[in-house]
Amino acid sequence: MKGAALWIAAALALSAVAFVLGPYQTDIYRKLLLWITLALGYNFLFGISGQVAFSHFTFYGIGAYAIVILIFQAGLPLPLAAAAGVGLCVVLALAVAIPATRLDGFYLALATLAFAQLFVVVLNEGGAVTGGTGGLASYRLPPLFGARLDGPRYTVVIVLLLLATLAVLWRLDRSHFGRACRAVRDNPEAAAAMGIDVRRTRIAAYAITSALAGIAGMVYAFVDNTVNPPIFGLENAFLLLFMVIVGGSGSHAGAIVGAALLYLLPFVLSPLIGHHHALVFGVVMVLVVLFQPRGLVGLADARARRRAAP
Repeated sequence: MKGAALWIAAALALSAVAFVLGPYQTDIYRKLLLWITLALGYNFLFGISGQVAFSHFTFYGIGAYAIVILIFQAGLPLPLAAAAGVGLCVVLALAVAIPATRLDGFYLALATLAFAQLFVVVLNEGGAVTGGTGGLASYRLPPLFGARLDGPRYTVVIVLLLLATLAVLWRLDRSHFGRACRAVRDNPEAAAAMGIDVRRTRIAAYAITSALAGIAGMVYAFVDNTVNPPIFGLENAFLLLFMVIVGGSGSHAGAIVGAALLYLLPFVLSPLIGHHHALVFGVVMVLVVLFQPRGLVGLADARARRRAAP
């Protein structure tokens, strides 16, 4: 009961923010919530199951394009289009994961990097279906059961998506499946010796997190009411990785902290140093890897342990 009250309080607090912000601040807030949602999913894939993949942001784009194409070109109603979009993400995730999870480390990263680049090429060469280099624009979210979700009400939808994603990943992490993912990450040979199907565990983790990224992409499609190839390029895929590492790989709190920090950092630094904030990103990454490989959350945990020590 206490846990449910905390979730409800978080939903109310995060939703209330949407009703006091101006248009510009609302746009930043919505995208911040979506980045945190993505970082949570990627943290499970990279930090908990140990898969170095660069396709997570690609599934974000697949979800975004799929919902727009299915509604406005295929003529499907919103609920059916959303279900079909999730199914497409799962099918593509399995098509990538089944052969790719035979690879480890650097080779898995290369395979998913190639898939991410292929997706951008398809978007650019997709003609009228994907809108080519200009993407798709000038559409609006259809009413859902007669109600139109816009303004602050749509921000509430994003808040609920974030909390639902966190709840799913939280439960998975504390389940037998989550423990299997961590065992596979730490030592695949020992995990196999304990009876864990290493390959099936990796495929399941990849498919689940890819589907969650696709759902987030569907919600993103109606934030700016436009989707185009540059949004889903490799730059953002690497930024997502940096968010998880800086915040603390393997920690849900770390994913939240890292996403919030690296997303908001340019808004603070740009007025001071212009576009050179990318250099600050690089410096932060080097410092974290060298001096605090467990990320900012790991630093906080270390301080807490020192205070608790007699």
